[in-house]
Amino acid sequence: MRWEQFKAAAPELAELGEERFRAKELCMVGTLRKNGFPRISPCELDFTAGELFLGMMWQSPKARDLLRDPRCVLHSATSKKDGTEGDFKLYARAVDVQDEDVRQAFEAAIKARIDWIPPRPYHLFAVDVQSAGFVTFSPERYTLTWDPERGLRRRAQREA
Repeated sequence: MRWEQFKAAAPELAELGEERFRAKELCMVGTLRKNGFPRISPCELDFTAGELFLGMMWQSPKARDLLRDPRCVLHSATSKKDGTEGDFKLYARAVDVQDEDVRQAFEAAIKARIDWIPPRPYHLFAVDVQSAGFVTFSPERYTLTWDPERGLRRRAQREA
């Protein structure tokens, strides 16, 4: 489902994810290599036109992975080992975007954010959200998970 649909289905969880992604302007994306082993790579992302987009250098290994097998996971970039900033994961399929109007909207969003336009050619993927999760080890200690079949679920974490 498109980002705007995910946001409508699970607003609290989407807000936590968007907050973390926007703060770092970066995520870690997990893909599957040709030999089946996982690959994890940093990736810039942008929200525009109701979508969450991943832009990648032309023929980069992670882009080739997604063209071959669109399954991926996006993880918020965490920087504190105590886990208090929260950990957002998005399980998705990457959709190769060729539509010129969409690509121009993506380029305009990049230009507005960092005053740069990616040189062509480049790969552009829209994120088709399948499920998501968030965990924090702050004093509240809780987990949120969502998928379209079961909806949003909250679980309090117990102190060890």
